[in-house]
Formats: sequence, C-alpha cells, structure tokens
Amino acid sequence: MEFYSEEIIKLLISFAAGAVIGFEREYRSKPAGLRTLILISLGSTLFTIISIRIGGDPSRIAANVVTGIGFLGGGIIFREADRIVGTTTAATIWVTAALGVCVGSGHYDLTVVCFFLLLFSLVVMNFVEKKFINFKNQARNYRIVSLYHHKMLKHYEELFEDYGLKVKRGKQNRSGDRISGSWLLEGSEKEHEKLTKRLLNDPEIIELDF
Repeated sequence: MEFYSEEIIKLLISFAAGAVIGFEREYRSKPAGLRTLILISLGSTLFTIISIRIGGDPSRIAANVVTGIGFLGGGIIFREADRIVGTTTAATIWVTAALGVCVGSGHYDLTVVCFFLLLFSLVVMNFVEKKFINFKNQARNYRIVSLYHHKMLKHYEELFEDYGLKVKRGKQNRSGDRISGSWLLEGSEKEHEKLTKRLLNDPEIIELDF
C-alpha cells in the first residue's frame, strides 16, 4: 500500500484543528468535547481523501458528510427547562466537519481563515456576549408560590415592573390556599440580582424558583 506524505500531513492538520476546537468545548463542559471533535474532523478529512483517491465526485462526499453530521449535531440539541441548549455545539460540529473537508481537499487557505474565525466566534464572541449583551439584557424564568390573597400575583407583576423588567406572564395556578405564578422577565443582570434578593427575603413567598 502506498502512502502519500501530503495525505498524512492533511490528517495531522485535521487532528490538530479538531483538538484545538474540541479543547475549547471540553473546557466549557459541552456535550461534544475533545475526542468527539477530533474524530469528526479526522473522519471528514479521511472521507474526502478517499473520494479523491478512488476518483469519485468530491462534492458528493461533502454532501454526505453534511447529512451525517446533521444527524450527529441534532442529537446534542435538547430542551432544558424553558430553553433550547446545545445549538452552539451542534453548529461547531457542523463547521468542524466542513474544516475537515477543506483540509482533505487541499484548500488550506480556507481552512486557516475558517479555523480562526471559528475560534474567534467561540472564545472572543462568547466573552462579548456575556460581558456586554447578557449583562445589559437577559431573560430569566421565575416561579412564585404563596398563600392565596386577592391580586397577589398582580402585586408581584407590579414589583417586577418597579425593577424595570419586562414581564411576560406564564402559567398561573391556584390549589387550595396556595397560588403559583410563572413569568419570563427580561432586563439587566443588575436588576435581576436586586429582584432575586428582594424575593428571597419576602416572608409571603413559600416557594421560589429562579
């Protein structure tokens, strides 16, 4: 069996790219981590190399890689409480597979540019999102259970508005002498923290989820 040095280099480049991206996901304790992204990058590169060797149509291999990765990425997207999680990691898997195809087909210029843009998105933009966007505006779910009083839940909605938070009313329920309400509140992190402190010290509240 004949080995080509360029193909070995491609596999090594693919391994390194997958390892760096996987390390970032592993560090943040995401579902797809170091080994997973290494294997995705290597597999995409290997399929592309094989398609070139046997004289097949590389575009068909790329299309099949995208289809297969779609199933893999979809498996790590799930619902947690009232939000969807795993979409960023699924998208990272998708782009990592594309990087593997780029390496396998010898388009190193696209590989380098996309690799650094991907890292920029995962590292720098994550910092920007947390520091500037989520700090200024974030959505949190609150659930309050208290003894039933007339307009008790309305009282809390007015309290939320006093803290400058946008209120979206959710499910409300009365059971015996207790009443519960759920809300999605949007506002700055500072106001959320003030409200949480106020609610934790409210003697009328029996249960509080936030």
